[in-house]
Amino acid sequence: MFSQVRRRFPVVVLMAAAAFSVAAQAGWTSLPTPGNVDLVAVYFTSDRTGWVAGDGGYMAVTNDGGRNWSKVSLNLTEDINEIYFRNDNDGYLVAGRKVFITKDAGRTWNETRIYRQSEFRNMTPEFLSIRFADRKRGIAVGSLLRRVKNEDVVVDSLVMRTEDGGETWQRIQMPTKTELFHLDYNGSSHAWIVGDNGVILASTDSGRTWTAQTSGTTNALFNVDFRDDYEGYAVGEGGTILRTENGGRTWTRVITNFTETLMRVDFADDKNGWIVGHKGSILRSSDKGRTWVKQQSTTSNSLYGLFMSRRNGWAVGAKGIIVGYQR
Repeated sequence: MFSQVRRRFPVVVLMAAAAFSVAAQAGWTSLPTPGNVDLVAVYFTSDRTGWVAGDGGYMAVTNDGGRNWSKVSLNLTEDINEIYFRNDNDGYLVAGRKVFITKDAGRTWNETRIYRQSEFRNMTPEFLSIRFADRKRGIAVGSLLRRVKNEDVVVDSLVMRTEDGGETWQRIQMPTKTELFHLDYNGSSHAWIVGDNGVILASTDSGRTWTAQTSGTTNALFNVDFRDDYEGYAVGEGGTILRTENGGRTWTRVITNFTETLMRVDFADDKNGWIVGHKGSILRSSDKGRTWVKQQSTTSNSLYGLFMSRRNGWAVGAKGIIVGYQR
């Protein structure tokens, strides 16, 4: 499903008060490409050590900031949707109905089952995102699919939660049946999920219960990033950029003349944030997301994954493209 998500282009009709500049800025450069498959996920545990992954179970690792890459053999054919490390040693791969874990900083990866197929009858789970609040509490989100006339159709949302570090997982009932794409934690209790049709869900009890927030759009929202319990950002189809200063009680559309679908948003600190999306789009904000400036990305390939640290950044996308940024 995520491969289909990457290629949708609807139009947005929301209103708010912010400006957009099309001034190009340098800073991003092309890095060596480890393969020719679409890359969707990127995660760095330091400025030197990081992973990229994508279609067909492809994954590669670097130990020199992206100058050289080594392929990681996983014996996996499913598309990898996300890489996430909760610390330097403990990491997760989300690949459709499969989840892999590492406890040795990525040297070995082993499949872990976070559901029982009997829970879903004739439906198939697809996980797209995973996060942990602390050593014990974590959440994985996605959807339940049913095969209809040779096509996988989303029939329900899916949220699984653990309180014992991933040893056992329980399904959480949600106030929507919409496909869920991404989640973000702040601290140990506050969390947000974004999904199709402009869905935004929020929790203040570490994911036990969820309430719907009003996004003001029906466009799909693919990524959410919160700096604290109050300031957060969401991006999606048709150039959608949403911003909140009160934990999502109200969301404001950042008005721009940018229409490409946006896939990821990541703030390296309280003021400086980046967004990547289709056709090589890279945007930057230096004022807490109030305004955005288009940057040179050195590629016209769509960018699907983004990871920013205080000093460096990496974005990945179609045909194995990797671009890097250094502040």
